[in-house]
Amino acid sequence: AMSVDEVVLLDAWGSMFGMRARIALEEKGVKYEHKEENLSNKSPLLLQMNPIYKQIPVLIHNGKPISESAIIVQYIDEVWNHNTPILPSHPYERAQARFWVDYIDKKVYPTWNKMWRSEGEDHEAAKKELISIFKQLEETLGDKIFYGGDTFGFVDVGLITFYCWFYTFETYGNFKMEAECPKLIAWAKRCMQRETVSKIIPDEKEVYNAVVEMKKELESK
Repeated sequence: AMSVDEVVLLDAWGSMFGMRARIALEEKGVKYEHKEENLSNKSPLLLQMNPIYKQIPVLIHNGKPISESAIIVQYIDEVWNHNTPILPSHPYERAQARFWVDYIDKKVYPTWNKMWRSEGEDHEAAKKELISIFKQLEETLGDKIFYGGDTFGFVDVGLITFYCWFYTFETYGNFKMEAECPKLIAWAKRCMQRETVSKIIPDEKEVYNAVVEMKKELESK
């Protein structure tokens, strides 16, 4: 008989990285316990389970922790391999998918962070860079339905969780994603038709309001 897996996800509300793990778990139909962390007051469990980075998300599978969202998604795909695969089966395609998720990780959040925290010329430069990153990602998608071709895959999971942040990027950057990257928005709407995605992704205005609050807190310190 199969033993029942104990699966816990340490996460924080609105985290584009935590949402990746949740979508992967939903795609695989894995039952899991979702634990919200307060990142300004981290739990002893989080510090114990991810002593290196002390960050979310952390997947705890039968007491063993796995950290870093892209690694977690790959782990979920390998462990619960009876359901639709998230990564492509062909080694070359798999390498390409990993390359693009790595690109997203190195580029999107750090550039947004730069834009968010700067003013004047620096702000303008970071905004231009952010738009060019999304244009590159749009070009990579090309005319495919999903990054995984006909199937929703690793790069789709890696990027769709930023969608609820687009409104925040646009508002702080004073640009319109739909005008800059219409095909990317069309792709995002296709992803959002999946229940595994739509049930996890929060409302874009709620994300924005949380960011506004966070900025106020930072500025009052």
